[in-house]
Amino acid sequence: MNQAPQDVLLATRLSVRYGGKPPVLKDAALEVRRGEVLGLIGQSGSGKSTLALAILALLDRKRVSLEGSIVFDGCDLLNFREKEMRDLRGRKVSLVLQSPLSSLNPALKIRTQLKEAWRAHSSQASGQSDCDQVIRRSLESVSLPSSDEFLTKYPSQMSIGQAQRVLIAMAVMHRPALLIADEATSALDVITQSEILALFRELNQDSGMSILYISHDLASVAGICDRVAILHEGEIVESGETSQVLTEPQHAYTRRLVASIPKLPVPRPNSRAANV
Repeated sequence: MNQAPQDVLLATRLSVRYGGKPPVLKDAALEVRRGEVLGLIGQSGSGKSTLALAILALLDRKRVSLEGSIVFDGCDLLNFREKEMRDLRGRKVSLVLQSPLSSLNPALKIRTQLKEAWRAHSSQASGQSDCDQVIRRSLESVSLPSSDEFLTKYPSQMSIGQAQRVLIAMAVMHRPALLIADEATSALDVITQSEILALFRELNQDSGMSILYISHDLASVAGICDRVAILHEGEIVESGETSQVLTEPQHAYTRRLVASIPKLPVPRPNSRAANV
């Protein structure tokens, strides 16, 4: 993980409300620095995914009111038109969601889906050879084969870990400055989760890509994130270096989160062995 703080790539100060309901986000202030991994922690319903979707302008503006600012690379995204956001999504900011098998199209081969992801964010001048090269490079960057045998598979023919790596390959295809991973490991078994976390760390270290890692799992956040922000009932209640926040939490909610981390039980002595 990168240690030295750099300048800020993304800064939000955002309030989000659905109709006349209480706000989902309340002046949520968040900063992601260039080249760092920032963990965003909060329980279900705290507003984590709403913040991720707001950054990418994927909330229905007819149903949702947004106030504040989302400044990415010096520009306030709340002032962007939809065409400008389409140019930014996938190219400069990418999103990896929780469930790979529901995010991939079950009726299309992996090669087809990777090509569609490439075309969606590439210039018209780019050719087929560029596409093949980018697909090969992206698969290799997430430790997947780029052979015809693999590319002709359907999502159902892969493990869930491979499917998640395909989603990440799509997300990093254009080498975005910011990758948003929204509960990207919560549907995985612990071994596959560990592999995906290691992959995120490699992508961050090798390319300098900033990562906003959204999770409710403190253990995974502690293993990958440089800094952490705690989201509670729509507000960022605490933020700072991961080691400091998780060992010396200041806010009452953060203390409750840290106290809830499960500990391995002490094995009970074998009664037969004890009697020998």
